Amino acid sequence: MIDITKVDISEDEIKEFSQELLEILLIDRTTNQNIIWATDDYQYNGEGFDKTDNIEIDKITGELYSAIIRPRSVKTIEQQKSRARSKAEVFTPAWLCNKQNNLLDESFFGKANLFNTESDMGWTTLYNKILFPESKNWKDYILNPVLEISCGEAPYLVSRYDTTNGMGIAPTNRIGLLDRKFRIISENTTNNEEWLEWSVKAMEHTYGFELQGDNLLIARENVLFTYFDYYHQRYNVLPDIELIKKIATIISWNLWQMDGLKLVVPFSCHDTVVGQQQLSFEEGSIFNSVEKHQPCPGCLKGNKLLHNGVYCNIKDWDTGVVDSFSKITTNQYGKI
Repeated sequence: MIDITKVDISEDEIKEFSQELLEILLIDRTTNQNIIWATDDYQYNGEGFDKTDNIEIDKITGELYSAIIRPRSVKTIEQQKSRARSKAEVFTPAWLCNKQNNLLDESFFGKANLFNTESDMGWTTLYNKILFPESKNWKDYILNPVLEISCGEAPYLVSRYDTTNGMGIAPTNRIGLLDRKFRIISENTTNNEEWLEWSVKAMEHTYGFELQGDNLLIARENVLFTYFDYYHQRYNVLPDIELIKKIATIISWNLWQMDGLKLVVPFSCHDTVVGQQQLSFEEGSIFNSVEKHQPCPGCLKGNKLLHNGVYCNIKDWDTGVVDSFSKITTNQYGKI
């Protein structure tokens, strides 16, 4: 059985519960292969751990690799410093995530201090029912899409624990954007069927992307286990396996692997052969030919829309349409 109370989620436990579930959590919906490591941190393990290698189940489970993927708070100080130096990986404390999420909600509601009041490096949860302005209702809040960019372990979306110190946070005291959606659902649904319907919609309207594969897997697990927490809070049991796989499938679409500077699958940009060039070093020598290569035009010009890599796809769950993130954001917001 899966232990939903652990901060450091066990891939072995997920595999034992359902290997298909772990497969879903590892899939890249753009490439239809598994997400890749996208970091050199695991190369010391040998074959299958290069940054462009797919993360395979046998490389993160079993006697050899059961503890290979760990939350940042569990990593050694030296590992944390190394990631900060090489990847600019800096995780935001929960109190700061809360401040920024509160600003988003203040914009939505036109009023501050609805979910909690902030204190010095902390917060106090307010438990009165959240009231909506006349122009909006609780369903608008659930259907309002939220996106965490370069999400790491997804602390802005879900706050199972403080990513900087690993301290767990009770569901009633959480501050993530998805956590807030679940609070609104619980306060406004009148029966279990309605709660279930809108819990799925909340998942469908929560997005994030991340470059490094280990972080992305942890983020996906955190979002899935957050669903477990609120489902258990409502029904006092865990969801059945079919619902779990449905939620995991949504997560595998909505939390995707992407180079955020290029909007493509990491390392998918490439040089192209544009012809051959004849070389001669001196008169009478044998002529040689070499291929002429042209770099990715997007990388060359710094233009997000000209890359020859694989642009990442996301899914609009309201329409069922799958399209590239670059196209969707360009159509909605102009040049990105």
